[in-house]
Amino acid sequence: MSNDIKIKKGLDIKLQGAAEKVTENAIISNFYSVRPDDFHSVTPKLVVKVGAKVKAGDVLFYNKANEDVKFVSPVSGEIVEIPRGAKRKILSVKIQADKEQTFKDFGTLNVDSANADAIKSRLLESGCWAFVKQRPYDVIAKPEVTPKAIFVSAYASAPLAADLDYVLQGKEAELQAAVTALGKLTNGKVHVSVAKNGNSPLAGLSGITLNKVSGPHPSGNVGTQINKIDPVNKGETVWTVSAQDLVIIGELLLTGKFSAKRTVALAGSSVKKPRYFKTVIGSEVATMVFDNGVEKGGNDRIISGDVLTGLQVKADGYLDYYSNIITVIPEGDDYEFFGWNKPVFNKVSTSRAMTFSWLTPNKKYDLNTNTNGEHRNFVTTGTFEEVFPLDIYPMQILKACMYEDLDEMEALGMYEVAPEDFALTEFVCVSKQPHQDIIRKGLDLMLKEIG
Repeated sequence: MSNDIKIKKGLDIKLQGAAEKVTENAIISNFYSVRPDDFHSVTPKLVVKVGAKVKAGDVLFYNKANEDVKFVSPVSGEIVEIPRGAKRKILSVKIQADKEQTFKDFGTLNVDSANADAIKSRLLESGCWAFVKQRPYDVIAKPEVTPKAIFVSAYASAPLAADLDYVLQGKEAELQAAVTALGKLTNGKVHVSVAKNGNSPLAGLSGITLNKVSGPHPSGNVGTQINKIDPVNKGETVWTVSAQDLVIIGELLLTGKFSAKRTVALAGSSVKKPRYFKTVIGSEVATMVFDNGVEKGGNDRIISGDVLTGLQVKADGYLDYYSNIITVIPEGDDYEFFGWNKPVFNKVSTSRAMTFSWLTPNKKYDLNTNTNGEHRNFVTTGTFEEVFPLDIYPMQILKACMYEDLDEMEALGMYEVAPEDFALTEFVCVSKQPHQDIIRKGLDLMLKEIG
């Protein structure tokens, strides 16, 4: 039996340029990059130098605060550059890939007979622990903590998101190995959420509690599912793992190799042929973008991730460690004269004042990055509550973060939120406040002061 979760509050942003269900091999990237900034709150300690030779799975750096948490190379090759920023901060580790890939052999592990310590040790030494995150604080999980439950969202509801039902087809063995292993790391349940009317390979796995989700975005966000299934209270911890990362974990356990392969959706209205590519974590985005109608030096924004939560990257940038989508949309650097004073038919809005998107609910829009307004103080309109399905007061928790009231942040439910949970409130905010950044800074303050 599965549990049905129906989300009523939210907003589906229908955009042009969804990826067709066609998968190709991306052009093999010559260079790969691993950025410590992808791992929030991690202070990296390097173990490699420029000129060093590495195999796929060899350690590049570890977390200075916890040396057991390691971060490994996605490919074999030579370390060619380690650029640094202010105060000698490590910006990335750049690797020139070998033509023939070699892998560090961690050995196979029988997940049915292995105990929790053996599984945890294998995930830590192989770098796969980086895929296990925790709430509270939305950071890489502390290995010494036992979570009350583990959550996996196999349903992506964000605009133009990769179709996980399609991407994960044929990966049942890897998925089963991963969830069996993770099940031994918690005293509670492994919750897997799938689309109610979907056809997910995860729905048939054993050892899981299946939840079928329906409703508008952010129904696919793991934070929404945690809130509706088993909320996080003070003193409690839950872990989260993304569905594609389960495949990497499962392949490690079955083969002994760290295989950082990703199936990435290339989407967006600026893409001529939106579709899926097989590539590797940290690859050059140019290997997928510029043969698909996107011009070098053109007036487009390339985003590693979705349009609400992704990171803008340059044309010579790299796929980040966790993304399974590259979105390309027009850059919004235009100004619409007297745009506030005339009817609008080509923009998405939750308001019916001067905007008419509500008349065509199935229309797909070609939106650019223009915010259509300027930053100002918060205006109380009630629109946040319309798109925010968590049992939390969004305006109040944002303000508590801004004036750094830790007691109020605790009382309002800060332990169970992550920046992505506020992506929609940021999208509809008439004050153009950076909600995700506010929440991230609030979480960092709590992590520093409370731990």
